Amino acid sequence: MINIFILEDEILQQSRIDNAIRELIDKKALKCRIPEIFSNPKQMLEAVTEMGSHQLFFLDIEIKGEGQKGLDIAKEIRSRDPNATIVFVTTHTEFMPITFKYKVAALDFINKALDEKSFKERVCSAIEYTIDKLGTSLSQDSFVFETAMTRVQVPFNNILYFETSPMIHKVILHTKDERMEFYASIADIEKADNRLYRCHRSFIVNPENVIKIDKESKVALFENGEGCLISRMKYRGLLEKLNH
Repeated sequence: MINIFILEDEILQQSRIDNAIRELIDKKALKCRIPEIFSNPKQMLEAVTEMGSHQLFFLDIEIKGEGQKGLDIAKEIRSRDPNATIVFVTTHTEFMPITFKYKVAALDFINKALDEKSFKERVCSAIEYTIDKLGTSLSQDSFVFETAMTRVQVPFNNILYFETSPMIHKVILHTKDERMEFYASIADIEKADNRLYRCHRSFIVNPENVIKIDKESKVALFENGEGCLISRMKYRGLLEKLNH
């Protein structure tokens, strides 16, 4: 099930994209929640409590007279959630080349001037792409963690380790190509998947991706050069996990 967020400050345009999405959901029985619509960027960011490939954003670029506000919001979304899908819906097609500078990896750039048929086709394409991407990540044997505050879904084989965050009530997930921080405790993560191993009070590792153990310093090492501590009490248990 994908979540859809719309950032648009014009009422008519809000209705246009909302109606297009609802019509598509009904017509094609798409696995989507009803879209959430915002005219205030800060309120939208505060409402986003999940992260992962099931998150889809339709963003206007000009918000309340600020010509590149949507690009700034897209950059913030991307920094929080590398797997989200971002689509710009705007009259400002001249900003298209600038999106590369912002490194937001937008899926599409939909011009509001398109006729209704073409507009709906592009919106539908973005939704179907997100659903397909979600299906792919699920088929890759995902790690899924969900609470009232957080939903995280990543391919299990990408996980290196989790560590406690300096921010209270948060943990940091390190994968092969990203780092994400979210609300959870190390104890919660330990219970979430028995393939993981808690090797220290502050660290949980994916044994599949441990390439070496430094026996002298008691550190588990990964292919990207990162490492995490192993407590003396957990050392033998991790060795047994690796041998299996």
